[in-house]
Amino acid sequence: MKNQQVAQVLNEIADLLELRGENVFRVGAYREAARQIEALGEPIGEIDQRGDLDKIPHVGASIAGKIHELLQTGHSRYLEQLQRQVPAGLVELMHVPGLGPKRARQLYDQLGVVTVADLKTAVEQHRVCRLPHFGEKSEANIRQAVEQLLQRTRRLLLSEALPMAERAAEHLRRSSPAERVDLAGSLRRFRETIGDLDLLAASRDPEAVLDAFTRLPGVARVDARGETKATVITEEGLQLDLRVVDPSVYGAALQYFTGSKAHNIKLRTWAEQRGLKISEYGVFRADTDERIAGATEEEVYACMGLPWIPPELREDRGELEAARERRLPELVALEQMRGDLQCHTKWSDGQRTIEEMVRAAESLGYEYLAITDHSQALGVAGGLSSERRREQRAEIEAVNRSLPRLRLLVGMEVDIRSDGALDADEEMLAACDVVVASLHSGLGQSREQVTRRVLAAIHHPRVHVLGHPTNRLIGRREGADLDLDAIIHAAAATGTALEINAQPDRLDLNDSHARRAVESGVRLVISTDAHSDTQLRYMRLGVATARRGWVGPLRVLNTRPLHELLAWLYDKRTEASG
Repeated sequence: MKNQQVAQVLNEIADLLELRGENVFRVGAYREAARQIEALGEPIGEIDQRGDLDKIPHVGASIAGKIHELLQTGHSRYLEQLQRQVPAGLVELMHVPGLGPKRARQLYDQLGVVTVADLKTAVEQHRVCRLPHFGEKSEANIRQAVEQLLQRTRRLLLSEALPMAERAAEHLRRSSPAERVDLAGSLRRFRETIGDLDLLAASRDPEAVLDAFTRLPGVARVDARGETKATVITEEGLQLDLRVVDPSVYGAALQYFTGSKAHNIKLRTWAEQRGLKISEYGVFRADTDERIAGATEEEVYACMGLPWIPPELREDRGELEAARERRLPELVALEQMRGDLQCHTKWSDGQRTIEEMVRAAESLGYEYLAITDHSQALGVAGGLSSERRREQRAEIEAVNRSLPRLRLLVGMEVDIRSDGALDADEEMLAACDVVVASLHSGLGQSREQVTRRVLAAIHHPRVHVLGHPTNRLIGRREGADLDLDAIIHAAAATGTALEINAQPDRLDLNDSHARRAVESGVRLVISTDAHSDTQLRYMRLGVATARRGWVGPLRVLNTRPLHELLAWLYDKRTEASG
């Protein structure tokens, strides 16, 4: 079983325990174990074989035993026992905003509501408002929540959520008396998928800020509004939340509402050990309730003897310990990127000409851009034959002669065939400045087969970069079941770079794998795989993923100036050939 499948089982156990009214700490233990397993850098089956399940953070002996049973037998007797005790469908019901486990159980016991569809019928027939502790207002709120839930069947990609939230934040900065407006929650941490969109504002006139918020362009309705917070639903059915706080506590609120929950829990635990309390209202002395900090995030962390921690790292993956020991990494930044090492043009499946891609790269201030249209085997992408490849090279050389600042690199994204061979002959490969080898087919092969293919490509002397290593599509395709430990080890041994592909539905390598690669001494490239001029701006998403993976600028090849990059490309090929 894959890590994601094990995590899913643990989360389902937590849902069922919550419906049964079990202790919140017991419920939380299963959810935290699921989160840790999702973030693992190696297959959980291998950890089980070593007998090290209880060494995974937040996985105790009891949960480790249940994971072992699941891995060995393919099922969980404990989960099956809970499923027999809780009616099917109630788990989905408890996730309707405004319900929770107690109300979901009441709806089931008194109205026979089991599914969200049942609930939709019940509110339409006005049966919910007649129940104790509900009423007409609650029924109206539940009806809106059900409609919203039925409209939204998936989480947003980061690339979808980010511009919406940033437009809203910018509008508030211009049209309200907010002194500051920032993104918060998982958006500020740049998680690859986002649920609700969270904003935080600092103002001494929260009513005026909330007025501007509820009148944002694209707001379909106001779901809730209080003295300092409001929730609106956009015309696309998305939920956008705003909280307004006094400027004197803005830093504490921003730290708190950025999360993650696990990061904040540990920080509060450490604060208690120092005789302090931390909340969204500031840092307080536990004995006197005197507030000693809160205006800035830096103040909050400084009270703990810590430097400021970048939001992308706040996932309780060792960042607090690293901060305490003054070993937080310098993280790569967008402004350090000097070029893009994978993009496509009309020569294969791109939407723009070489000249149009050049103009876009120049507008970003790049020093270089690699044109890496597909090799011939990828027929659906218009892969290039040897003859067309020579024609494209001639065009690239002609364009290069007219460019005063930017250098075009002749490249190719070459397909890794089912047997591990590359879809290009030696002459074609030798004519390239940069060769990116990628999986595009045979993703369903066994772990051993697909890993063997990729290892063959990594060891090929002409290959510089392994592109989008697993070829996953977030929310649509898991990607190849690679032995990433073997891939990372081979990349380190051969000097082959691994790509963080910045396409919004790829972000592959993901953050956990990127961190493992860096810790193993592997070089990375961050490329957009752009198929249009506007997609070159996806670099921001790739850099965010790298930052979440603790990646510094020295490990990223395309932060280097052109002469250093060209020297590496030449040396890598020479060393591999030798």
